[in-house]
Amino acid sequence: ALSLTTATAQAAEPDRNTPAPMTAAQIIAAAPASAWRTPDPDNLLYMQLPGGLVVIELAPQFAPRHVANIRQLARQGFWDGLSVYRVQDNFVAQFGDVAGDDPAIARPLGAAATALPAEFEVPSSSVAFTALPDPDGWSDAAGFVDGFAAARDHQSATTWMAHCYGMVGAGRNNAPDSSQGAELYVVIGQAPRNLDRNMSAVGRVIHGIEHLSALPRGPEPMGFYPQRSQDTPIASIQLASSLAPDQRLPLQVLRTDSPAFAAATEARRNRRDAFYQRPAGHIDLCNIPLPSRLASAP
Repeated sequence: ALSLTTATAQAAEPDRNTPAPMTAAQIIAAAPASAWRTPDPDNLLYMQLPGGLVVIELAPQFAPRHVANIRQLARQGFWDGLSVYRVQDNFVAQFGDVAGDDPAIARPLGAAATALPAEFEVPSSSVAFTALPDPDGWSDAAGFVDGFAAARDHQSATTWMAHCYGMVGAGRNNAPDSSQGAELYVVIGQAPRNLDRNMSAVGRVIHGIEHLSALPRGPEPMGFYPQRSQDTPIASIQLASSLAPDQRLPLQVLRTDSPAFAAATEARRNRRDAFYQRPAGHIDLCNIPLPSRLASAP
């Protein structure tokens, strides 16, 4: 496995004659073009809310059956006119058909599959894993796969997407294979890693997370709005590939297997600016931001 450790990990404390080390923000700003990637438009969902645009990058390498169903639902306009009907403080925002469990009034799934297998983890041999140098309380190793926060178990040789801030998963009932990708949730609070390998994770928000995380919270115990007038309407959810190129955001994300990402992570792991008196020497998987940007016009 690759590693995010860098030569700076063992750097001595700077003295007055040593230039100040670059901050993570400076490292990311200086990252070369080769450190950035443009997501496949067939893996991008554009979710239009009253507050603005949310962009979700899908992860077929972790949940291929769910992603295929989500693409089909988006092509059909399944979510257009539905809503965000649950916002639980320090947990998730959930959207889809609030009447989805009632066959008499649920919105039809059309050509989408009505039953999917659970996709909780994948064989480690099927993905390229970039490991963090620090231990993870939820797994044998934590790191990244193609820009998605992930973790792995050595004994079972499996890897899964971690429930970090911004992760998108498919809601289900008690049966592991009861999700369809029609009811989705986004993590908007402290990472609920206990859900790892218990839910089918399908992607992450790469732009506009504030339009979900700033929504009014629903009441205890689970954040479901009691009145439909409290829901946040979804104008549309579309695949970027269904839009003309000039209608797509020129989004790029920093490659998590790049030297720039490794250096930025180390700069956060051991902050050495004037404010920090004691570098931590440790970083948690879900405390590592995954940078994105709007590419400059050529």
